[in-house]
Amino acid sequence: QVQLVESGGGLVQAGDSLRLSCAASGRTFSNYNMGWFRQAPGKEREFVAAIGWWGSGMTYYGDSVKGRFTISRDNTKNTVHLQMNSLIPEDTGVYYCAAKYSNIATRPGEYDYWGQGTQVTVSS
Repeated sequence: QVQLVESGGGLVQAGDSLRLSCAASGRTFSNYNMGWFRQAPGKEREFVAAIGWWGSGMTYYGDSVKGRFTISRDNTKNTVHLQMNSLIPEDTGVYYCAAKYSNIATRPGEYDYWGQGTQVTVSS
């Protein structure tokens, strides 16, 4: 079992930056592939970014955030971060952290554990 708690959301203006964090507890964090997803009102949950288990060196990004967002992990602190730069109003939504074993993935249904989410609102 893995417990995930997101933090760092807030209200910002277009062009600003935010750094989200996801603190994990439970089983060995470094063995998990981690992902960030977001969900806007009335829309499906959307893949944002993913990072592989500690030795994989793999990262993936959704097309809408490539070049603006960066995912990273600190296995010494059981934490994964999402650095979001050049935010636009379309980035608004609830951001969720997720974890899974085995292969890195971009589909929400492949993740086993989820946090409660943190709200990000970008005003124009």
